[in-house]
Amino acid sequence: MEPVLHHLDVPGPRAKHSDERRIAWWEWNATGQPCPAHVVVCVHGLSRQSRDFDVLAQALAPHACVVCVDVAGRGHSDWLADPMAYQIPTYANDLGVLLAHLRQRHAAVAGTAEPYALTIDWVGTSMGGLIGMTLAAQPAGGLRRLVLNDVGPVIEPSSLRRIGAYLGIQPVFASEQAAADALWEISRSFGPHTPEQWLALSRPMLRAVQGGWTFHYDPDIAVPFKALLAAEDGEATRQAAQAGEAVLWQLYDAITAPTLLLRGAQSDLLSRETALAMTQRGPRARLVEFAGVGHAPTLVADDQVAAVRAFLLEA
Repeated sequence: MEPVLHHLDVPGPRAKHSDERRIAWWEWNATGQPCPAHVVVCVHGLSRQSRDFDVLAQALAPHACVVCVDVAGRGHSDWLADPMAYQIPTYANDLGVLLAHLRQRHAAVAGTAEPYALTIDWVGTSMGGLIGMTLAAQPAGGLRRLVLNDVGPVIEPSSLRRIGAYLGIQPVFASEQAAADALWEISRSFGPHTPEQWLALSRPMLRAVQGGWTFHYDPDIAVPFKALLAAEDGEATRQAAQAGEAVLWQLYDAITAPTLLLRGAQSDLLSRETALAMTQRGPRARLVEFAGVGHAPTLVADDQVAAVRAFLLEA
């Protein structure tokens, strides 16, 4: 099956080329129902996009409506006029609007005035997991189950430096294959993939420009990220980092939804120490690790898909 592309107007920061702003989302639905009562929302990592979830979505689509979102500045969603707005509060607000839209749509089709008649689960990779934590911690979030893919309240500084080395750089490639090869060079931590799997993951990462292909996202998503990395090392910086971690732990501890935590066994972003702590506090996440994988599992391999599918569809 093929997904259907939708757009939704959202408030907040302006779009770069318009007074109005839209986010894009792909809908997978093989249930035979126009608006099933169970939706799985999938949200990608920092420089990725919604089609990362194609394999997982096809596995879940016979049982639930799967909504895969392009976060602002990525994929088919509008770019932001203010680069400093590319941060979690903007993304969480956008996704909160989308969740409300999905609930209203289901209520209209089902003929009910109860907005929470719709069951919503969340699968978030890296940044998408942080957005999910933000929403799941809110009483009005209404998430039934939460999957955090290789992310938690503590993010290792070494991974931020690694990502900062390539984020926002926009070379032009002569072919899709050349671009896919370049993406592989910065994504080897994703673990083993066949050439066919990697090309399928890479094609949606590209957009056509004069002279060839470049990456799909607004290079300005790197501005707030690199401003963080450029902060001078010192006591004030360390205190700010500790305060940020404390806020994320508060969010995590407020989550009551059953939570599955996926971790690449060689992840440089989510340490095993942090992952184990997440199994002992807050929602006491169920931890599954994947050998031979770093940051982050792509949810393409059979064992990764099976772990998520079993968690979301179990009685």
